[in-house]
Amino acid sequence: MMPSEKLLNGKILSAQDIGNIVRTTRKQQGATQADFAALCGVGVRFVSDLENGKETAELGKVLSVIQCLGLELSLQPRGYRNKGRGD
Repeated sequence: MMPSEKLLNGKILSAQDIGNIVRTTRKQQGATQADFAALCGVGVRFVSDLENGKETAELGKVLSVIQCLGLELSLQPRGYRNKGRGD
């Protein structure tokens, strides 16, 4: 498993974790920050700040960028295990 695959399926504990996922996914899709920002309707500065783990990034825009990348964010109780369940 590649480090980026592990990160995409792992716990998000910080703004930097989200930024790393955004950067990795954007690069895997072959987009520059400028192209990606235009596609998602945000500024290049926002994409840069997000990828660098800026903790005060606007949540609505963060969620929009995640969706634009074709990703989804979900929350679950700590310690939750999805072993053998079809959910």
